[in-house]
Amino acid sequence: MPRKLKTYQTSQGFYDLAIAAPSMKAALEAWGASSNLFHQGFAKEVDDEDIIATTMEKPGVVLQRPVGSSKAFSEHSGLPTIESLGSPATKIKEPRKKTKPSAKPTKTGEQQARKAALAFEQERQRREKQRQKEEAAAAKARERRRAALEKAEAALESAEQGHEAVVAEIEKDRAAVERRADAEQERWEKVRVRLRAALREAGE
Repeated sequence: MPRKLKTYQTSQGFYDLAIAAPSMKAALEAWGASSNLFHQGFAKEVDDEDIIATTMEKPGVVLQRPVGSSKAFSEHSGLPTIESLGSPATKIKEPRKKTKPSAKPTKTGEQQARKAALAFEQERQRREKQRQKEEAAAAKARERRRAALEKAEAALESAEQGHEAVVAEIEKDRAAVERRADAEQERWEKVRVRLRAALREAGE
């Protein structure tokens, strides 16, 4: 027989959260909690019939309402008001356990429990698929960034190599020009000496 669902409640950020789940562990997983909020006193099993009825209509779905308010839980809730945020967050007190006479579960009750458990499992699988989808999208985004980075690095390296080749060619041309300049200066010095000597001889 599938485990009977229970309703659990906690607070995160601007919202109170509630969920119908088969266990505290399942509730923590659905909330994305990284620590045991129940042991810390920040989560509890709910005994409010209205909240239980609301969560049982959507097993496994995390419902919310503005933190500190008494509004009905829903899948999408508005932000809390200034008044509801006026008092600091406090630990949730565990509800008093009610003693009820033991009763043998009816066939209708078992069917409802199986239906609720199936709905919870379907929602859990939907969340898991969504998480996998988001992880795959994030991995693709990381791969695109890596490929873009490698492409940019390769373009920079190619540009640097091209620049170095041009500079080397310029240096080569500059050395050739300097050699030509030195040769021209040497040739000119010889011509000048010869012409000055001829000038002196003509003046004598």
